[in-house]
Amino acid sequence: MEGEFRTSGFSDALVILGTAGIVIPAFARFRVSPIIGFILIGMLAGPAGLGALTGQHPWLHYVTISNAHAIDPFAELGIVLLLFSVGLELSFRRLWSMRRLVFGAGAAELIGCALFIGVGLYWVGQSLSGSVALGLALALSSTALVIPLVNTHDAVGRSALAMLLFEDVALVPIVFALGAMGPNAGGGGLSALLGTLAIGLVTAAAMLMLGRFLLPMLFAQAARTKNPELFLAVCLLVVIIASMVTQAIGFSPVLGALIAGIVIAETEYRGEVEVITAPIRGLGLGIFLITVGMSVDIRLVIADWQTLLAALVAILALKALVTALLLRLGGAAPAVAAEAGLLMASPSETTLIVLASATAAMLIGRDTAAFWQIVTAVGLTVTPFLAKLGRAAGSRIRGRTASQQMHASLETADLGQVMILGFGRAGRMVADMLEAHRKDYLALDSDADAVTAARKEGYDVLFGDVGRPELIERMREREPAAFILTMDNPVLVNRLAKQLRNVFPDLPIVARARDAAHAAELYKAGVTDAVPETLEASLQLSEAALVDLGVAMGPVIASIHEKRDELRAQIKAEAQLDEAPRLGGRRLRDVQPSEAASNRSRPAV
Repeated sequence: MEGEFRTSGFSDALVILGTAGIVIPAFARFRVSPIIGFILIGMLAGPAGLGALTGQHPWLHYVTISNAHAIDPFAELGIVLLLFSVGLELSFRRLWSMRRLVFGAGAAELIGCALFIGVGLYWVGQSLSGSVALGLALALSSTALVIPLVNTHDAVGRSALAMLLFEDVALVPIVFALGAMGPNAGGGGLSALLGTLAIGLVTAAAMLMLGRFLLPMLFAQAARTKNPELFLAVCLLVVIIASMVTQAIGFSPVLGALIAGIVIAETEYRGEVEVITAPIRGLGLGIFLITVGMSVDIRLVIADWQTLLAALVAILALKALVTALLLRLGGAAPAVAAEAGLLMASPSETTLIVLASATAAMLIGRDTAAFWQIVTAVGLTVTPFLAKLGRAAGSRIRGRTASQQMHASLETADLGQVMILGFGRAGRMVADMLEAHRKDYLALDSDADAVTAARKEGYDVLFGDVGRPELIERMREREPAAFILTMDNPVLVNRLAKQLRNVFPDLPIVARARDAAHAAELYKAGVTDAVPETLEASLQLSEAALVDLGVAMGPVIASIHEKRDELRAQIKAEAQLDEAPRLGGRRLRDVQPSEAASNRSRPAV
């Protein structure tokens, strides 16, 4: 019985489910993507890792995967469900609006990267046919890993999605083309390719048309039963049938899943379908990543790590550079091009498919294919790091551009403005109220992306690190009327309050406090007023509750004011202040409005 358990799928299921239960919480605890954890588990528990020692240590059967190929169907299902979720994010209108990106930037990225990689490999001694095959394989990027790391509604996400969509569509022609290039290929390679493409277009159009009529009725019947299990079964049925149809005509099954997702996205059941398939989708992706890790032989990595590292760095650098340059030529902003280039730099899970096709066509040798399989697996592992590096590079570039705008804007900014330091939700609300009462303001924030978005909405906000002494000196030149600190960072607010009080001894400084204790610290630091957000929220809740219970508005407001004064007195007592500091007798309410309307500067859009 023990032997049957060890050789059955139960031990493999134990490893996979145990991995999901341990890896995801553990890596989330350290704010590391679980993608890395799944690949590392595959390397450790696979046949090339601890699985190779089961002969000497039989107990390892319980913590290793004995049959690597047995979990391949589950991994493939995970990728199919992932592409199905990508389709749910799309719609016919959005796809039509992205047609130039898909067939413009997407085609240019794939062809450009394949060309440069192929030329580089040919230069180091690879055959011409092998260079073409490896260039096409390594030019692909990972849909399974990149899509969960981006927001497909912003500029970077749209660019990445467009390029990935083109790669998914181009996968089948690439495989057919490699088969036609093989030394044993028959004369019908090109005609077979064109025939398959024609059949694929007709099939895709038929699936889209039938899906728009049949799927709403099918999901309506499932929804009427109010049975979540039945609804999930219908979702999986639709995805699997669509994938089988595209696979039967020679295309990738992920294309069918993508079409199914696009059709369902046009129905009112999109949200429910997305929620109900999320757990299976996540588990399937984890299984796929484990299989990727199992393809890596740690002994080969150790024996040839210098060559592998050089090949990986060369591929990542070349793809990032080519992608970024092509996006810039297409009109993308420098920050978008840099972030998308690094995001798309790693190889793809479909690279393994193309490598297998090239090996079967005898365009490359098995040793060469094994080498690049390891490079691909390691490249997939570093994809989350590349995404973080891309975000950091994009933010730095945006910050440099915004910093230049800040210095130029400060030179021409009006004198006597109210300075809002920090422009999150609280800063926006303060800006709206100041504008409503015709108080001229200028806001500063250190988040370049937030600054760009706020300026597009018409707010007068600039990029700047308010903790830098030189920036405070620049603000001094503009003779500010008051400072309002809205950052949700108690340490930074305390330090900034002290610095501002030293430089501006007579100006009102109003600061956002986290609680009463923080407010007391701010009063010690020299602020004019500290507003504890927790206490103010409690007072507003009390006011709403009393009014809803039938208490007259007048007495409620009076009692709220009394309670607020009582709390302020307690805070000042804790801060060891006998009375509220009245610095020069000038408070924010003493700042005079402009004669007619706000004279705030117009931000560049």
